[in-house]
Amino acid sequence: MTASTELPTASVLIVDDEPGMRSYLSKALASRFALIETADSLTAAEALRQRLHFDLLLVDIRLPDRSGIEWHEALGPERRSDIIFMTAYADLDIAVKALRAGASDFIIKPFRLEQLQSAVDRCLAQRRLARENFVLKREAQRLHSPDESMIGDSQAMARVRTIIERVAPTPSAVLIYGESGTGKELVARDLHRLSGRFGAFVPLNCGAIAGDLLESELFGHTRGAFTGAVKTREGLFTYADGGTLFLDEIAEMPLAMQAKLLRVLESKRIRPVGSEQEQPVDVRIVAATHRNLQHEVNEGRFREDLYFRLNVLTLPLPALRERPEDIPALAHHFSRQLSRDLGLDALPWQHADLERLTHYSWPGNIRELKNFIERCILLGQLPSDMFDDAVVAETNLNADGYPTDWTLDAVERAHILNVLDAHANNKSSAARALGVSRKTLDRKLTAWQDLDA
Repeated sequence: MTASTELPTASVLIVDDEPGMRSYLSKALASRFALIETADSLTAAEALRQRLHFDLLLVDIRLPDRSGIEWHEALGPERRSDIIFMTAYADLDIAVKALRAGASDFIIKPFRLEQLQSAVDRCLAQRRLARENFVLKREAQRLHSPDESMIGDSQAMARVRTIIERVAPTPSAVLIYGESGTGKELVARDLHRLSGRFGAFVPLNCGAIAGDLLESELFGHTRGAFTGAVKTREGLFTYADGGTLFLDEIAEMPLAMQAKLLRVLESKRIRPVGSEQEQPVDVRIVAATHRNLQHEVNEGRFREDLYFRLNVLTLPLPALRERPEDIPALAHHFSRQLSRDLGLDALPWQHADLERLTHYSWPGNIRELKNFIERCILLGQLPSDMFDDAVVAETNLNADGYPTDWTLDAVERAHILNVLDAHANNKSSAARALGVSRKTLDRKLTAWQDLDA
């Protein structure tokens, strides 16, 4: 894999006093970098660094105005970039000095093209892994359960899946509308998963970050840019390079920050707080809100130009009360998942219980349903007064307690899942109780999982 598929917006600065070497290196690395600049001296290199951000420096050690090692060492850790030194006069002393100056690698002239490319690829791979590690640490703190919101066979969810599959491979911005708890982030994750983009999925709740810190969170900052900025830090746009940045509750973003976000979306360049350098980014934006953004624009709380820039495609998510036929499947899913996570027995669901669940309005949507089921599992029983406002019409139930408007497939699925719950998810035991083979049971469960995925 070439570095161009690792970091499509990566940039390199080549510093060498030989014109032929600069030309050779520029051509050799053209397929690996979106931006290549050259300098014949460290003075010229520093001037370029004042204007542009470089992911990698490729520097000859012996230069007319100063040693490349001494120059990079004098920059200090907060101003250093990843660097590969080149030299025709290598010895152990030079190698030690290069490492102390923060070298990622160094190569000896004359070198083969493969040696150069391998050294460059290693540096960019290390940079990519460092960014992925940052993203994974953020994810580990979220206790996220994947694919919860995508469970259900309702027509409403089928429409959502169709839109996701169609627009996911495109680079277009997507604006997700939905009430709190409808699974907006999970839909955004599916858009990223099916996009084919190799970079990370990076989520940010715009309402959870103070307005004066949001710019630094998104774009990064340099050391000393503001009180408390003790070291240079990359922003979430950088970590999402090549991937997807999910801006949840975008309507909570302050107006001043909206203007800066719009500029980035149009220029595809970011400028860290306190820096004069711009760096290119390749990020797909997915935004979400529970507010009516057109109304927010009319009230002067959201920029119209940013609204038009984000509103390329609108993806509305149905509230749980608008797809009640999905509630039994969600209830069984959460029962199995939470009983496993909590180390407690799953609760057997009676058909009347499921009917009451489907008649409740669920103002908190899927999040409220999950919390309710977790509470039931912790208590070891269902509340005796469960949903007093969810009156079940007895005329809609047959003698066995099944709703008369359920299809045969829905009845079969509900019964099998109930038996599975009663047998603590032991498939062999449940298959015997159902009078079918374990293979038949596995086949049916797999088919339902494929529909829910």
